[in-house]
Amino acid sequence: MSQVFLFSPGPTEIIIILLVVLLLFGGRKIPELMRGLGKGMKEFKNAQKEDSDDEKKDDKKNE
Repeated sequence: MSQVFLFSPGPTEIIIILLVVLLLFGGRKIPELMRGLGKGMKEFKNAQKEDSDDEKKDDKKNE
C-alpha cells in the first residue's frame, strides 16, 4: 500500500517563500497587495452573507 502525502511546507520552506516574495515585489508593494487581498476577502464575505439573506427571504415568501 502506498500513501500519497500532500505538500506541507515546513518553517524553512515558508521562510524561503517569503524571501522570494519580498525580492519579487519589494517592501513597498507588499502592504498594498495585502490591503487589496483583505478588501477582496471582505467583499466575498459580504456577497456570501447577502446570498444567504436572499435565500432566507425567498424561503419565507414560499411558505
